[in-house]
Amino acid sequence: MKIKSTLTNRSGKVLDVVYEDIDNEFDLKDKKIRGVHGYCFCGDKLVVVYAEKKGYWTPPGGGVELGETIGMAIMREIKEETNMRVISQKIIGCQDIFEPQGIVSQVRFACIVEPDGPFLTDPDGDITEIKLIKPDEYVKRYLDWGEIGDRILARALELKIQMEVELNHTK
Repeated sequence: MKIKSTLTNRSGKVLDVVYEDIDNEFDLKDKKIRGVHGYCFCGDKLVVVYAEKKGYWTPPGGGVELGETIGMAIMREIKEETNMRVISQKIIGCQDIFEPQGIVSQVRFACIVEPDGPFLTDPDGDITEIKLIKPDEYVKRYLDWGEIGDRILARALELKIQMEVELNHTK
């Protein structure tokens, strides 16, 4: 599924956005992925983090570092921002944001995670709070990304079920 929309950035500029469901890294073709975010499930709850400097709630995620695959980047970002370990992950889709300086491509993942000890601090100091919420609270209270956000969450919930089935088969 492909969705075209707009978003207003922090500077108040309206930008075009194109989201597309994808199933694997091959679907990305030659895109340079600059960011990753994980729709992380810990049991039946969704993990959201508060980026105090930016003033909003978001799924854990961030930039892809030199030499990292997108899979490595999402595991690192989740660990840094939540102190949770990724048990399973699947690609949800790719979002292209048409910034004035060029296209910013970001990949969204669905992840099953478990705590790896208490959350103490994000090394970058960006994340100050973590919440585990019911997925139906997601759009209403924490993130409102319109049609694209609704699609990403719906796909994350579908992939969560697939991952749980796969994990149960390996036990």
